[in-house]
Amino acid sequence: MNSDDLISIISASILKCTNVLFIYYQYTVIATLTGLFLRVIVTHDSTAFWEYENDLNRQFSRIAIAVQVMATGIALPKKYLWKEWRSLLSLLIPVMSWMWVISGVCVWWLIPSLNFLEALMIASCFTPTDPVLANSIVQGHFAEKHVPLHIRHLLAAESGANDGLGFPFLFLAIYLIQLSTGDALLTWGYQIMFYEVTVSIICGAIIGYLARKVLRFSHEKKLVDEESFALYPIMLALFLMGTLGLLGSDDLLACFIAGNAFTWDGWYHVETKNVAGVMQTIDMLLNLGMFMYIGFIMPWSSWIEIGYSKLLLMALLVHLFRRLPAILILYKKFIPAIHSIPEALFTGWFGPMGVGSVFYCAVAVEIIENSDNGFIFSNSVAHYIKPIVYFIVLSSIIIHGLSIPILQSAKYTMKIFEYNSSSHDSSFSGDLERAPVSSLFNLFS
Repeated sequence: MNSDDLISIISASILKCTNVLFIYYQYTVIATLTGLFLRVIVTHDSTAFWEYENDLNRQFSRIAIAVQVMATGIALPKKYLWKEWRSLLSLLIPVMSWMWVISGVCVWWLIPSLNFLEALMIASCFTPTDPVLANSIVQGHFAEKHVPLHIRHLLAAESGANDGLGFPFLFLAIYLIQLSTGDALLTWGYQIMFYEVTVSIICGAIIGYLARKVLRFSHEKKLVDEESFALYPIMLALFLMGTLGLLGSDDLLACFIAGNAFTWDGWYHVETKNVAGVMQTIDMLLNLGMFMYIGFIMPWSSWIEIGYSKLLLMALLVHLFRRLPAILILYKKFIPAIHSIPEALFTGWFGPMGVGSVFYCAVAVEIIENSDNGFIFSNSVAHYIKPIVYFIVLSSIIIHGLSIPILQSAKYTMKIFEYNSSSHDSSFSGDLERAPVSSLFNLFS
C-alpha cells in the first residue's frame, strides 16, 4: 500500500465518518452539548432560577419521562408484557438489583467519606435505564438495519418499566439509613412496594383499558378528529400524572402500564399508521428541550472540586460493570428474548442513563433537604449526590451517543482496507479520488 492509497483511504473514511455523524448521531447528544454551550456563554446568574432549580429539575424530568414511557408502552406490540414476561422480570429484578449494588460499590470505593448505604442511595438514581436515550438507540437507521426487532422491543420495554421502578431502590436505601432494619423493611414493603408500585400497576391497567374503550367508541361514532386521536396518549399521560400524583403513587410506572393496556389488542396501532408522526414529533421536541436543559444545569464547579480523574474512573467502572456482566450471565437461562452472545453484548452495553437519573436525583435531594423526624443526612451524601449523578448522566449521553457512529465508521474503514488489500488494480486510489462521495458510500455500505 503506497502513500496515495493511504491518503485516499483516510479521506474517504473522514467523509464517511461525517456522513455517519449526521445520520446516526443521537439528537440527545446534540441537545446536551447545546445546553453545555449555552451555560458557558450565558454569564447572567439568576438567583431565582438556582433557588428553585431542584423543583424545576424534578417537574421537567417527570413530564418528559411520563410522556416517553407512555409512548414506549403504546409502541410495543400487542400483549407484549404477557408474551415476554419472563425476560422482563429477569431484567427488572435480578439484573436491576445487580446494577444497583455494583454501581453502589463503585461509588463507595471511590468516595470513601460515604458509607455503603449512602453510596447505594446515590447509585439508585442511575440504576434505571433511560427511556428517552433508549428510544433514540432502538429507533433510526442503525437500529432498523442492524438491531433485531425483538431486541429493540426488549430494550424499549425494559427502559419503560424500570424507570418507574427506581423508587423501590431509592427508598430502600433511604429507609435503611433513617430507620432500624425491621422498621425500614416494613415501611418499604407497604409504602413503596404495595402503595406506590402495586397500586400504580392496577390503576394504570384499569385506566389504560377504560381509555381504549372510550376512545374506540368515540372513534366509531366519529366523535373525535384525527389530530386529537393521535394526541390522545399524551393527554392520557398528563391525566395519570395528575391523578396518581394526588394519590401519592408511582405515576411513571402507571403511565407505562396504561400505555400497554391501551394498545393491548393492537387496535390503536392499526388506526394510527398514517398519523403516528404527530405524537413522535411532540415527543422529540419535548426531549430536545429536556436534554438542552440537562446540559445547561451541569454542576461544573462541583466536578472540579471532586476531581475529574476520580469521576472519569467511576464512570468507566459503572459503564463496564453495571449491566453487562449480569446480562451475559443470565441471558441463556433466564432471558429467552436474547438469542445469542452478540445480542447479549448489545443489550448489556446499551443501558443508558439520562432523564430518569435527573428525576431520581431531584427526588433524593428534596428528601435530604426536607428530612423530618429529627433525622439529618450526612454532609457527604448531600455534597456528592448531584455531581456524581450528573457526571454519570453526561458520560452516558456521550458514550452511548458515540457508540453507533464509532461502530459504523470502524466498519466502513475495515471494508476499505479489505477492498484495497484484495485489489490488484493500482489505479484504485485515482478512481477513489474521482468517484462521487455518494458512490463511495454506496460501494462500502
